[in-house]
Amino acid sequence: MDLKIQRLSPTCNQTGSEFKAGDVIFSALVREEGNLVRRDWSHEAWVSPPDGTLAWWRSVVPEQIDQGASLAPVEVLLDTLESLADQPEEASLRYLLALQLLRRKVLRFAESRSEGEADASCHTGEVVSLACRRRDCEYHVMAVLPEAEEHAALEDRLASLLWSGGES
Repeated sequence: MDLKIQRLSPTCNQTGSEFKAGDVIFSALVREEGNLVRRDWSHEAWVSPPDGTLAWWRSVVPEQIDQGASLAPVEVLLDTLESLADQPEEASLRYLLALQLLRRKVLRFAESRSEGEADASCHTGEVVSLACRRRDCEYHVMAVLPEAEEHAALEDRLASLLWSGGES
């Protein structure tokens, strides 16, 4: 059973005052109408755990961290993977993007097929079949490792695809 616990509330459950970085707070998981709900109190407002508390803890409100770059949306990455299929010169980038989507569990391995079963437009080599549940389709990606002199450029291009905002 996976418990999904809410993040820290921005305000105290009792006083409504806003939490600031460095504030000592108390949090509790409380049973309410058959659900577990997180409640947060300032140090001053905390008396004891309320009835129905499963667990409680003391912590400090963390400093706000500038998030900067964030991962690109999965749908955008899948669109890019599809658009790169018609560009044989981008086979290395497409393969690396597919591996990242596999790592993020957007794609999963299907049956691999050999060159003889691949499209005629493909180069020689192994074709990796990857299934996508989101789009209910299968992608066939050439396993093309980049040449040594391409590593830095491909790394930058892949980073610009995967990340948005901030510096990449």
